[in-house]
Amino acid sequence: MVNLQRRVLLSGGIMLATAARARADIWGEPPTPAAGDVGAPLWPPDERIALWPGDPPGMPVKPLTPSLTMNGPRAERQLWVSGVARPEINVFRSPQPDGSSLLVFPGGGYGFLSVQNEGIEVARRYTPFGTTVFVLTYRLPGEGWSHRDLVPLADAQRAMRVLRSQASHLGIDHERIGALGFSAGGHLAADLATAFDAACYVPGDAADRLSARPHCAGLIYPVATLLPGVGHSGSRDNLLGLGATSAMIARRSPAEHVRPDTPPCFIVHAMDDDLVPVEASFRMIAGCRQQKVPVEAHLFENGGHGFGLHPAPDSSTSRWPDLFAAWLQHHQRNSV
Repeated sequence: MVNLQRRVLLSGGIMLATAARARADIWGEPPTPAAGDVGAPLWPPDERIALWPGDPPGMPVKPLTPSLTMNGPRAERQLWVSGVARPEINVFRSPQPDGSSLLVFPGGGYGFLSVQNEGIEVARRYTPFGTTVFVLTYRLPGEGWSHRDLVPLADAQRAMRVLRSQASHLGIDHERIGALGFSAGGHLAADLATAFDAACYVPGDAADRLSARPHCAGLIYPVATLLPGVGHSGSRDNLLGLGATSAMIARRSPAEHVRPDTPPCFIVHAMDDDLVPVEASFRMIAGCRQQKVPVEAHLFENGGHGFGLHPAPDSSTSRWPDLFAAWLQHHQRNSV
C-alpha cells in the first residue's frame, strides 16, 4: 500500500488509496526523495481535467511515456514532468473560493515542466486566499508532435476555453481567469496574451467557441521573445526545432506582437538573470507601453533565474508573490 505520508493532500487531508493507485497507474510512483529531504509532493492531484476529447492533435508516431523525476541539489530538489502524452488541467481548489482563478504554466525550457516550484507551490501560496489554481501540464513540442511551434499555445488556448465552459462546476468566474507563467511558461503566457485568437487547432466542441483571452497575465522571468541575443536559445530550439528561420522566430516572439486587446501584464525579472536576459522583459514592457496595455514590472537587483517561490536569502525577489496578489486583486475589481 502506498505510504500514508505520501497520500497527504496539500491541504492536509488524506487521499483515498484508490485515487493514489489510479495516479500510479498513469504516472508511476512518485520519486523517492534522498535521505534528509523534506519529501516529494505527490503529483498529479486527485482532481484533474483532460484537455482534449480523445487523442490530442498531432500525436507522435512513437508513444510517449509520462515521467516524473526529482532534480537539483538536495536542498532544492524539484519535481519535473516530461513525456506529456495527455495534457491535463490539474485542479487546486480554494477552501473559500472567491471566484478568481489562475491558469499556471510551469517553466522548463519547453523540455520539461517544473511542476513543483512553478505549479504546486503556486497553488499553496494562492488557494488559501480564495483563488482557485489550475496547473496545466502542456505538451512539450520536441517530443514528436506535429506543428510543434503551435503545440503549447494550442494547449493554453484549449485550457482557457475548457475552464470557461466548466466555470460553474469549478466555482469560478469565467471573466476572471488569469494566466501565470514562469520562464518558458512565461513565454507561453505571453504568447496566449498576444495570440489568444490565433488558429492553432481545428475546433472540436462547444468549448472551442469560447474566448481564450486571459483576464490578465503574470510573466515571471519570462522568455518574452525568441529573438537572438535577447531570448533563451534552449526554449527557442525546443519550441521551433534547430535551424528555425528568422520569420519563424519572429512569429513566436510575443513581445513583438503586443496588441491593444492584450490583457494587462505583470512582469518580474532579476537583473542578474544569466539564463533569460532581462532584456526580454524590457521588450515586453516596451510593447505594452506602445500599445497602451496596462503593465506593471518589478525588476530586482539579484535573484538569478528560476527562483519561483523560493528566492535566495539575500534577494528581495521574495516580495513578488505579494505584489502580484495585490495587482491581481486590483485588476479583478477593475476588469479590462
